[in-house]
Amino acid sequence: MKHLLTILSTVILAWFAPGVVSQNIIEDNGVGMTQEELEQIIKRWTPQMQRAAANDAGDRLELLNIALAAKKIANEADNYSRTEDPELYWRYQLAIRGTKQGFVLKDFLDSLAIPDMSELARERYETLKDQFAKVPEQRLSSNILFKCFPGECDRVLLRIEAQRVLDELLAGADFVEYVHKYSGDPGTKAKDGFFDKWMAIGETGVEPLYTGGVFDIANIGDYSGLVESRFGIHLVRLDDIREAHHLPFEDVEAGIIKLLEGEYRKLSAKEFNSRFQITNDAYIDGDAMDTLFGTLKTAE
Repeated sequence: MKHLLTILSTVILAWFAPGVVSQNIIEDNGVGMTQEELEQIIKRWTPQMQRAAANDAGDRLELLNIALAAKKIANEADNYSRTEDPELYWRYQLAIRGTKQGFVLKDFLDSLAIPDMSELARERYETLKDQFAKVPEQRLSSNILFKCFPGECDRVLLRIEAQRVLDELLAGADFVEYVHKYSGDPGTKAKDGFFDKWMAIGETGVEPLYTGGVFDIANIGDYSGLVESRFGIHLVRLDDIREAHHLPFEDVEAGIIKLLEGEYRKLSAKEFNSRFQITNDAYIDGDAMDTLFGTLKTAE
């Protein structure tokens, strides 16, 4: 078998000799590929596949098998008959048409010259600064959690205990000491109650009721009331505030330009499609249209 693969490899390499471009260099059961065709297929292989085919005769044979089998399967579509199975035939034809349409449009967009969007990006930044550059207010917090998942404890009694602890904190009790004494949240407890995340209103990944409690606090260092969530009852302390602000143009310029280029491509594609709309010189058989669409009419 190894000897056969070696012979096959030698023959295939010989087929790639200069000047041999039109005849099939691989063929099986009437299906073959020319050197030019196979070169185009190989160009679309991954670098790993190309190296494997170059260095190992067995891998090369397997990859050639895949390429030729793909062409054999594709050729089966030539057997679809408009008379024997018109539904299948036209599904195939329209699929080809759709592929061609997409290919032509993609080729147009790939070759489209995009103008410099720098000045327009600056203008868009100035007129829509909130959309492109606004950073909302963010806050840092710490908390003591009286853990109580729904149905696992008596929240009435827990509220009484949590309120007592809150009153003592407001009276000057040491927050860190109370974190280690009362908190049931091991993650923040290990950091003296600190919730190490800057959060904004609507922050993903944070319990919304907790975020609401953080933003209800007026001043840094103050406490919330009792904040109840699915985890239990939180006593929240506001630790820091980052005021809302706008990023400088340079930080968002690339994103705005990318958006503008996308808009330009979309408008260009629309204009390209408009070139192929029905013209005033088109012929339409009215009687045939009435026949085609007459059965689709519905009673008012």
